[in-house]
Formats: sequence, C-alpha cells, structure tokens
Amino acid sequence: MPEHLILLAPSANRVYAADAARLGEAELRAMAAGFGLPEPAVSSTRVAGVDYLAVRTGAALDRDALRVLSELSAAHALFRREGGLLAPVPLERRSTYPGDLVTIQKYQGKTNEQWTRLLLNVTAAATRDPQRLLDGTLQVLDPMCGRGTTLNIALSLGLDATGIDLDTKDFQAYSAFIKTWMRQHRLKHSADESVLRTSGRTRGKRLQIEVAASKDAHKTGDVQRVTYLSTDTTDVDGLLRARSVDVIVTDTPYGVQHGSHGDRLARSPLDLLERALPQWLRVLRTGGAIGLSYNRHVAPRDELAALLTAHGLTPVDGSPDEFRHRVDASIDRDLIVARSPG
Repeated sequence: MPEHLILLAPSANRVYAADAARLGEAELRAMAAGFGLPEPAVSSTRVAGVDYLAVRTGAALDRDALRVLSELSAAHALFRREGGLLAPVPLERRSTYPGDLVTIQKYQGKTNEQWTRLLLNVTAAATRDPQRLLDGTLQVLDPMCGRGTTLNIALSLGLDATGIDLDTKDFQAYSAFIKTWMRQHRLKHSADESVLRTSGRTRGKRLQIEVAASKDAHKTGDVQRVTYLSTDTTDVDGLLRARSVDVIVTDTPYGVQHGSHGDRLARSPLDLLERALPQWLRVLRTGGAIGLSYNRHVAPRDELAALLTAHGLTPVDGSPDEFRHRVDASIDRDLIVARSPG
C-alpha cells in the first residue's frame, strides 16, 4: 500500500501545534469525503525524531488526491516513503500571493491562521462543488470578519471574498494593513473606501479592493476582489446579491474579552446567530455550506446544530469531537459545518 508522509507546518501557537496532527487527520478525512476520494488510512508517525502525518492509499496518489493533500491547512511538505528513504513530492497548492499576507498581522485575539484555513477547507469540501476551492472560483463570505484573517487567506488562494464587521476600529485596521501590504509588494491594485448608503440611509462604510498577482495577470483580467462592509451583520438586506457566495465561514463570538470587542460581545452567540442567519443564508448559493468556529463553553453543540437545522440547513455528520481542541482555559474550540439544500 503506497505511503506518503506529510510534514506539518510549524504553528506560532504552542497549544494548537500540540493538536495539529489530530486536526490534520480530521481535516484530511473531511476533504477526502467531500472530494469523493477513497477514504485514506491516516495516522501520526515519527521518523528520525520528526513528526509526520502518514497517509496510506489503496493505489498510487493521483493528481486529484495530490491536490487535496496539498491544500491541507498544516501541510508544509510531502514525501513518498521508499523503503528507508523519503522522496520529496512537490505540493500542488494554490498560492497566488506571498505568505506574509496571512502571517504578518499580529494582534490580541487573532484566530490562528491554520485553524481559519482548516475551517475554510472543510466547509468548501461540504459544498456541492468543492472543486471551486481548487480552481479559484469559490466565493467566500465571512460575516464577522474582524481584522480580516479569512479575507487574507481567501485572497492568498486567489479567491474573491467579502467580509462584514460592525467594529470601525477593525475596519480601519484592515484597510490600513491591506493598502500598505499591496503597495509594499508593488502589486497592481485599487482600493476605494466609500460611505455605505442605501435608500438615503447611511449604513456604514465600504472598502472595495481589486488586485492582481502580476502585471500579466492584470492585463488578462485575472484579478481578485475583496469587499469589506463595516456594518451590522444582522442587517445586510440590499447590500449583498442573493445567492452570490459558495461558503460562509466565520468565528462566532467566544464569549471572552479581547481587544476592542470585549465590551460588546454577548456571552453566547446563539441569539446573534438567530438574528443573523436569515440575512446570511439569503446570499448563500444552493448547495453551498456554512462553517462556524465556536466556543463550547458558551455554545453547546447540540443547540447550535438545532439552530442551523431550524434555518433549513443540514449539519454534516462527523466523528464526535474530531475538531475539538483547547485554546486556553476559557475557550474549548470546535467547528460545525452545515449544508444548504440542493
């Protein structure tokens, strides 16, 4: 049985790194199922004192399987085991922009980038057309985007993304960062800020970005678009086109104080989700999926699943606790993914 070893990327978060192999295994199983690949045999292993994720398949690794392995959030390098030797296998990963787009921002309360990428991956795999993740056509919405980790990850993959957040400080911080980053990397781009107004009512601000990875890409129209709406995520009627996004992925409020959010976040996200879901689901395409990262201390999984079901979604079944992990004493983090009918 062919065996490949995935060298896991280092994580800036020690606690997350301790669970990276287990989370990577769960992510791989979810992606294999979503992309219609045979279920692989996956396990942690150690070679010469270095930890790897071992993947055994019933046949040689074809290009579809290689592309899925390459997109794993924690995949740093891939090797094929040949007796006592490891032969490097080039990753076939979409990486449109430099990696510092995702890693350079540092601030209190920032979600681990690998976790955000994992959430995007498993949510995309649950859609009717997961290939959109690989071909660059997946449309992403983060309706509580904060300072834009999801937006930056989507952009780094060559995807279009929209973010929504009410916090004006987060909006201003993201606007300043992304404009500076694009200038420093000498990318052909436009970045326009405007007042968000409909029917004579001012509803916040809009940042509209269009950027190309190279001059040639810009000439051919191969550009990415990021939109950030600084407005109330429970009141976006008229601001986003219906059935315009493939996935909705977001961090729900964890019920702990960090940064400028602490004084306005409710202890539980369930009431917020009850009000926001009708607005979000109006823009989700048929066959799309929603992925929520949440804190089990403040949002019991069964209640969250029941809420998604009540709004016409179908939670994706998986092994209990497969993505659950500790962030700190106050955050017992997990994710839940649900499909839209169709």
